[in-house]
Amino acid sequence: MTDIHTSDVIISGGGLVGQTLALALAAHGLSSCIIDPADPAKVIAPDFDGRASAIASASYKMLDAIGVAERLAGKGCDIRKIWVSDGLKPGELDFTAADDDGPLGTMYENRDLRIALRDAVAESDRIALHMPARAVTTTRGPHGVEVTLDDGARIAAPLLIAAEGRRSPTRDAAGFHMANWSYDHSAIIGGIAHELPHDSVAYEIFYPAGPFALLPLPDLADGRHRSAFVWSVARADAAGLLKLGTRGFTRELEKRMGGLLGNVTMIAPRMAYPLGFHHSAKITGERLALVGDAAHGIHPIAGQGLNLGLRDVAALTEVLVDGARLGLDLGDAQLMDRYERWRGLDSLSVSVATDVLTRLFGIRGKAASAVRRFGLGAVQATPPLKSLFMSEARGESGDLPKLLTGMTV
Repeated sequence: MTDIHTSDVIISGGGLVGQTLALALAAHGLSSCIIDPADPAKVIAPDFDGRASAIASASYKMLDAIGVAERLAGKGCDIRKIWVSDGLKPGELDFTAADDDGPLGTMYENRDLRIALRDAVAESDRIALHMPARAVTTTRGPHGVEVTLDDGARIAAPLLIAAEGRRSPTRDAAGFHMANWSYDHSAIIGGIAHELPHDSVAYEIFYPAGPFALLPLPDLADGRHRSAFVWSVARADAAGLLKLGTRGFTRELEKRMGGLLGNVTMIAPRMAYPLGFHHSAKITGERLALVGDAAHGIHPIAGQGLNLGLRDVAALTEVLVDGARLGLDLGDAQLMDRYERWRGLDSLSVSVATDVLTRLFGIRGKAASAVRRFGLGAVQATPPLKSLFMSEARGESGDLPKLLTGMTV
């Protein structure tokens, strides 16, 4: 019979959230096994593929506390200002970080994030990475979890954590009830070089057809300025835009940008993915916890999707580390209840807020636009309200886990 490998937790899913969780646990002495069917060589593109993520300042503090931030040195671009407008009409809103304050967040290519996490995982003696590998059988019971992989390996732990993304098979097999719907929109993403410097400004422009975001990235080696874009369009229009030649697509892109960054050149392939909302009614079960997109998937309107998952990581790490110090079984129902209470309301609040914003800015007509611009102007003229929104953008609101303040547990 094949020997059983044991660890403190099993993490199903080796993406950005799953690997960050493994490293956060390892930094506190807890071991994990990561299982993921993807080929590691294929998830790290050799060149910039247009995918980039905003890491909120609180999330960055966690990456720093667990030793990942140093691997990202020089690879990110600070976001010092977020500029919001309704279709480039007068009445914009801006959130600007003070000179003596840290950035609102930092933009990284997803590739750089994956490489930093991969290298840190490879150097950890508390993380066993099974990738590519698939779970053939998974058994959760009163006394623990056991997983058998397609290569015959057997793994046992007190707790299984699903970090598998939006289509989480573990979540679905557990029968969790989901609220979900489609926005009938697709997001087209890509990378551009542009004539004018972005000055560390992230632009969020709301059009009736969907929001359009420009996200600052470090300049290219040849000195050209660079940004990523996320362009939400009606799902029926996405295929046509992707089929346009480079010149035609660039012309359409520049129309949405309204001359903000001057002339534009495409530097990464375009790709599109459908947009939707989902939220699990529960994020824990018997010896099971959900993190990241397995628990909640939101519209990219505010760039909070990954950060919401990293908040899950910080909270679950603190719950498990506290439990281990008390000598509790890491799959204990008390610990799962604490994680459920901690993350349930916060993740639901952020999810609902992004859904409301998506619908509000999608209402067509001059009257609706005038109301939205009045609202943006009201926030702009009310410093306490602006500060509240900036705290949300930084990920520094609510009952923060210690890791999100830069402290270990």
